Amino acid sequence: MSSIDELREIRLKKLQLLKDSGINPYPTSSNRQYSLRQVVDKFEDLKNEKSIVLAGRIMALRTQGALAFCDLYDGTSKFQGLAKKDEVGEMAFSLFCDAVDMGDFVELEGSLFISKRGEKTLLAKKWTMLTKSLRPLPDKWEGLQDKEERLRLRYLDILTDNELQQLFIRKAKFWDVTRKFLKEKGFLEVETPTLEITTGGAEARPFKTHHNDFDIDLFLRISVGELWQKRLMSAGFPKTFEIGRVYRNEGTSPEHLQEFTNMEFYMAYADAKAGMELVKDLYRTIANEVYGKTKFSANGFQFDLNDEWQEIDYVSKTKEITGVDVLEAKNEEMIAKLKELGVNYTGTNRERLIDSLWKYCRKKIAGPAFLVNHPAIVAPLSKLNPSAPGRVSMFQPLIAGSEAGRGYSELNDPIDQRARFEEQQKLIDRGDEEAMMPDFEFVEMLEYGMPPACGFGFGERVFAFFEGKPIRETQLFPLMRPLGER
Repeated sequence: MSSIDELREIRLKKLQLLKDSGINPYPTSSNRQYSLRQVVDKFEDLKNEKSIVLAGRIMALRTQGALAFCDLYDGTSKFQGLAKKDEVGEMAFSLFCDAVDMGDFVELEGSLFISKRGEKTLLAKKWTMLTKSLRPLPDKWEGLQDKEERLRLRYLDILTDNELQQLFIRKAKFWDVTRKFLKEKGFLEVETPTLEITTGGAEARPFKTHHNDFDIDLFLRISVGELWQKRLMSAGFPKTFEIGRVYRNEGTSPEHLQEFTNMEFYMAYADAKAGMELVKDLYRTIANEVYGKTKFSANGFQFDLNDEWQEIDYVSKTKEITGVDVLEAKNEEMIAKLKELGVNYTGTNRERLIDSLWKYCRKKIAGPAFLVNHPAIVAPLSKLNPSAPGRVSMFQPLIAGSEAGRGYSELNDPIDQRARFEEQQKLIDRGDEEAMMPDFEFVEMLEYGMPPACGFGFGERVFAFFEGKPIRETQLFPLMRPLGER
């Protein structure tokens, strides 16, 4: 089999052949009149037209003497084209056979008919090169086999894999349904800064950059404007939401990436209980409207979103599985248990140890469920739970052994918030790169007053769960290590 370089050289000669024949292989426009889907759907009407113009990429090409068949694809559908020597002329037919390859974009002008095999076809009287391709497409049947190559050449992977195309159509609908659901519930869509002086709203290591004009260091946001949307609660907006990109300078796993899309909403005069009801409704709506079902399989689990959503107590469930009471245990006890369980953990401060123990436990829960009553130390922006000392009014949907979102009754006590930020600063000073950066201007806003509110956020990890795939596989263009000159 010829190498890519050898095949490219052959196509470069065909490119020159087109130029020598006075043909521009990369014209600026097309005279296309209909998409291929329109032709398929309106075939009976259009076949009465004397001439129509279609265009697309050649996905299959076969010649039989004075006939040349091709399958065109334009992103909407496929359609067969036929070039006949006695219709297009001997010179044009010869050039078509000598210079055209699979992967080229062409325009065909002619009339519609049904072939002997019963296939809807365009009989061309004229053909035009729109884009000459210099590299061959992947094999029609085998496609791209190497996983890294598939992700690196994503455009070819999508082109040759119809199911992958459908996945990204579903992903667009996933966010469309989310947006529609929230707007129908009275939420206002907003946009908040992606460059921040402090990365409020989550605990993660940020990406750092520099603002030349102000001569200050800034961070790419790690949440979808949590502290900004809360400011909007103070400003008088009762319900807001944002869908946007966030950035976390952390490791890659089947559930984690450094850049991804998140949604966060905030509603005034509501608490965690109201948030849980809304989230259940939202997840079920997405499942039904995007997939037409509520039963899914992911990470070796099966779950049905129509089942009752059990509430799981963070401390009790951790103790049940590990034997450790995370509210009472000393750090040394938790470290010993993590080693015994073979859990890899980062950081030895109390918050990280508690979180690492829980992450071990969550892998045993299929869901759907809500994790509730988190220790206050792991949720610096949530209100304390008056009925559970040392806990907060926080909830997380549990699906397929993982958290699929986070929400809580928002902390609006400025004195309490300042104290918790000061604790986070102590963690930062001790080297915890994932601790939350304090935002004392946010505390100033709280001193002016913010109504009771519930906030919640989830990311495209939820979509990955519904698809039963690693999150990286559900991104159009995941970040890849660069190759040398190609």
